[in-house]
Amino acid sequence: MTGLMDFLKRKGVVYRPVKDVDLGSYSTEFYLQANVKAPRMTGLLVKIFTYLLEFPILGTLLLFILKGNNLIHRLITNAEFQEPPLFVPLHDFEDIKERKVKCLDSSLQPPEKVHLALDCLPVSSQETLDGTNSSFCRWTIMDYAKAYRSGDITPSLVAERFIAAIDESTKPSFQMGFFIHYSVDDILRQAAESTHRYRRGEPISVLDGVPVAIKDEIDCLPYPTTGGTTWLHKERPCNDDACCVKRLRLCGAILVGKTNMHELGSGTSGINPHYGPARNPYDTNKIAGGSSSGSASLVSAGLCPVALGVDGGGSVRMPAALCGVVGLKPTFARIPHDGVLPLNWTVGMVGILAGTVEDALIVYAAISGEIPSDQIFSVLTNINLPRLSLTKSISDIKLAKYGKWFDDCSNDVRICCSKTLYQLQDHYNWKIIDVTIPEIEAMRLAHYTTIGTESSTALDSFKEKNFAELGWDVRVAQSIYGSFSGMEYLKAQKMRNRQLQFHKKIFAEADVIVSPTTGVTAYPIQDDAIQTGELDYVNGAALVRYSIAGNFLGLPAVTVPVGFDRLGLPIGLQFIGRPWSEATLIHLAFAVQVMCISEYRKPKVYFDLLRKKIDSDAM
Repeated sequence: MTGLMDFLKRKGVVYRPVKDVDLGSYSTEFYLQANVKAPRMTGLLVKIFTYLLEFPILGTLLLFILKGNNLIHRLITNAEFQEPPLFVPLHDFEDIKERKVKCLDSSLQPPEKVHLALDCLPVSSQETLDGTNSSFCRWTIMDYAKAYRSGDITPSLVAERFIAAIDESTKPSFQMGFFIHYSVDDILRQAAESTHRYRRGEPISVLDGVPVAIKDEIDCLPYPTTGGTTWLHKERPCNDDACCVKRLRLCGAILVGKTNMHELGSGTSGINPHYGPARNPYDTNKIAGGSSSGSASLVSAGLCPVALGVDGGGSVRMPAALCGVVGLKPTFARIPHDGVLPLNWTVGMVGILAGTVEDALIVYAAISGEIPSDQIFSVLTNINLPRLSLTKSISDIKLAKYGKWFDDCSNDVRICCSKTLYQLQDHYNWKIIDVTIPEIEAMRLAHYTTIGTESSTALDSFKEKNFAELGWDVRVAQSIYGSFSGMEYLKAQKMRNRQLQFHKKIFAEADVIVSPTTGVTAYPIQDDAIQTGELDYVNGAALVRYSIAGNFLGLPAVTVPVGFDRLGLPIGLQFIGRPWSEATLIHLAFAVQVMCISEYRKPKVYFDLLRKKIDSDAM
């Protein structure tokens, strides 16, 4: 009996006070790599494993063993903390002194904010360091607006081409899996209204007539919000646009439909057994990443210059990096969250996926602003927009780099991101500061405990009736999520407080933290995963490795494409900032884009909506 009790009560870590932990470059803090002990499972194997987990007594034992083997017991459950819990990463607004910015009144209407954002754009977003033009660049919001104003093309013609491209993308040779729902009639109606406005010379903003896609985790009429399931919209009907969608609609954007996603956001691959996998335009046999998989894939493929996603654990930045586009996750509560599925309310945030940094900036201006009064989390802020034409004049930027963490990725990712970082240092004379970020693996597990508990709680009243309709991989995830106790959730929030204190100390010395966006590039979609989904926690941990602080601590972060691996798959570099420092992050992302744009490559699947005919390369 004593042996059994010792097994059940494995000793946990006793964490030292934050003030006693050295964050310097010569710190003796041990870097613990992800300790993932779970085999990849699909097909019949994942079905058998699901049934075992759902079997009352055996399932409880299996879950206990899984959590212990993956160090959750040692680092979270049985750990001892001195810090009190921090349940919500809502930051007091600090008017930080960001450089080369324009300050907006957050009470302005979205079209007014977009108009002011235009003053922040560079004279030529195509210009590279040596003055040459990129061999490939996706069409931008400004390209659409200029084409419409010139009369060379109309929103109605673009809508027709868009619909033809979607039809093309669903053919057996593509099966891209961009959308869960879209309506030809609704797209054509919006486009006709926009065309009339341009003919009268009265477009609402530069977003007027621009196609924008919405992740199926965000309410957008006339579509149901499924969250990637086959049933959630029946339990929670969509009766109105989400706040962020309303703001885009006020700017005249054509909202083209609801994009595919990993079911309930419970995975990183974007493989959805109900609606098919969202495929990577650079290689359709590879994943797009998740959970905002469809949004990233269709922006990469040229169908929209911008799309919205939701980022609960890197779910905007991961697929953006894997698909070679920009992904911006703002500070917690910067963008209103009403009308978004409440799957993970303290870590999930609306984010932006865009073909260029400039387009991310325009949409950021449109949808940011004060939280409506009926929101749970309310904070009054100023909105700074970066003057991108002045980015190159910014000096004295300090980039915090934790070397052991930065290098914990594939060789291709490490070499590419390191090369870009040192080019930034040489070209702009920015300084790299070596730091130590302790307990990163413990933070990942605390975030996993948090997002899992919140997801399970949010769905608790629906699961008994609908659980069997979930994909097999998500049934496993929900079984794990439901196993976390109140004590484990509480201790995870203590780790949140602890990590926020560490990060505040680092931001006292540096402007941003820099890292790769993902530890690996896009991996293959296996045939046996398409029907059941897959459990691949090893690759999953590598994909989320650098994302967690942005969500768990409510910090803003941005990823920007910086190159390709040996197979031609995109690689992203990430900047994480102090709260409310989106303007600084966008400045840095733009600096990277200017430096790397001449190396950007056209995806194998690409639809050119502003040319005379739809073009897609042979695969």
